[in-house]
Amino acid sequence: MELRKRRGLMAALIVVNIGIPAIFLLIRLIMHVVAPKSYGPAGGYDIFTGLSAGVMYVFGFIVAATLGCTAGSVDLTEGMFRHLVITGRSRLALYFARIPAGLAIIVPMVAVGFTIVCAVCVFAAPTTLHYDGVAVPSGLSLTGFESWAAQHPTEAVCGMPYNGPLEGIGCRIDGNGKVVNQPGPPGLKKVSSTTLRAEAVKIAKQNYTDYSHTFLYPSNLLMVKTGLWIELEAIIGFIVGLGLASLMGQRTVSVVLMIVLEIVLTPIFSHTAIRHLINVQRGLVGLATAHLEPGGLPQAFGGGGGNGGVASIVPETTTVAVIVIVAWLVGWTALGAWRMARRDA
Repeated sequence: MELRKRRGLMAALIVVNIGIPAIFLLIRLIMHVVAPKSYGPAGGYDIFTGLSAGVMYVFGFIVAATLGCTAGSVDLTEGMFRHLVITGRSRLALYFARIPAGLAIIVPMVAVGFTIVCAVCVFAAPTTLHYDGVAVPSGLSLTGFESWAAQHPTEAVCGMPYNGPLEGIGCRIDGNGKVVNQPGPPGLKKVSSTTLRAEAVKIAKQNYTDYSHTFLYPSNLLMVKTGLWIELEAIIGFIVGLGLASLMGQRTVSVVLMIVLEIVLTPIFSHTAIRHLINVQRGLVGLATAHLEPGGLPQAFGGGGGNGGVASIVPETTTVAVIVIVAWLVGWTALGAWRMARRDA
């Protein structure tokens, strides 16, 4: 109740965690309605992955850390700690009561923001899949993708990347916005339709791996995994912020340190392997949660997408990542509780 009564704090947290993605999606919806040919749909797979890994993940941690730092220091800064101690209740009980209280605020708040993102990305998703600018049916198997390419050879050859350019073909867009084949530079003949189809099948085979990871909208399983992953990051931010603020006895410096950890230190040490400090780097909680990121999302803190992106960060096994996360949660809880138990009233 004490945290909820801080209206300025609650308003700021709601604006950052819910307002920013909601306003972004609302603007995209309005722009698409006003000018659908100039602005694409507001939702879809790409919007979901970008907002989840690039916005909700980071902002969820910062919002939770701010709330945790407030919960860990507000009684001290406002002179209420002595009055709490006089009640005779255990100091450890006073500290541990802050954990479920804070999580009861931050977990639903993050869930609401993420639900808005999921709803818009599913219901406002594009109806046609565009792969490298070419309209392609979604969810095709390799055989189906090759069959589509054989039926639309010009779109495949002109629109999709491939190794070994096909000589004698020129590509352009006609008045209806479709890719058409025309003779190439002087001296080169227009290729036959048989050659064009054969080349299109080769191109489809080369591009299928990337195409198979492109969807109109996120699957239910991906949304569930991503939501749990973002909630885990928020829980870590709250508990670590609570312990740090309790240990330091103030909020401002604690919030700044948590933001620096998330925005500056973690991205730097996650992508740069330092031989003599590799084990220290693996001890960063941000690196550990990055290794638990669901496949199909662009890697948190940049560096690629999906499982391929994870390979670009400092290597760490899933077991080690889980141990690091548990150690951070238990360690900072113990430090915060110990400091409150020893603090002068």
